[in-house]
Amino acid sequence: MTPEPYDDETGEALRPMGLVLDDDRGSLPYHLVHGEALVAAAAWAMGEAGVDLVDVTVPWSVVTDLGRPLVLHDPLCPMTPAEFIAECVQVAVARDVVTVGVRPVTDTVKRVTEGRLGQTVDRDGLAAVCSPVVLPARVVAELSAQPAGDFVALVTALRSSYDVVLLEAPPAARRVSSDDDLRVLEALTEPR
Repeated sequence: MTPEPYDDETGEALRPMGLVLDDDRGSLPYHLVHGEALVAAAAWAMGEAGVDLVDVTVPWSVVTDLGRPLVLHDPLCPMTPAEFIAECVQVAVARDVVTVGVRPVTDTVKRVTEGRLGQTVDRDGLAAVCSPVVLPARVVAELSAQPAGDFVALVTALRSSYDVVLLEAPPAARRVSSDDDLRVLEALTEPR
């Protein structure tokens, strides 16, 4: 296990850094949830979780040289609670593993064989990747480029080289793919 990174001057634990990845998501990250852009809601949650945001234009070599864990947040999961993001960071740092927020799969999933609909897949063995994906500092240092915004492909690739822990995210962390999904999320997370 790699120890938590510390600042040599202050002796304090280094705060994780984070990216809100809005590439290849069309205009949906700029639609509104509770009157704010999804991308802004995601960024605020990162700040509340104690994550220092890094601009996506910062060269990857600078990010790797900082020696800090990296939190990747999908703005299409805009209402992911800060507490859950912080929990994912704690697990990633304490266990030196990639940590991924997931939601249970609730849709019926079928196998397709030779173009024919087949057997139903047991949902208990499935998970829907949402947000965040937390990379411990060691993993960040070993990556040659900034991770792509396709979280499913990223997690699949990371699983081939690193230990990956899936943590069940709360319902508010669900991923939206349309304005209809966004209205459901807004109703689910309506402040009381």
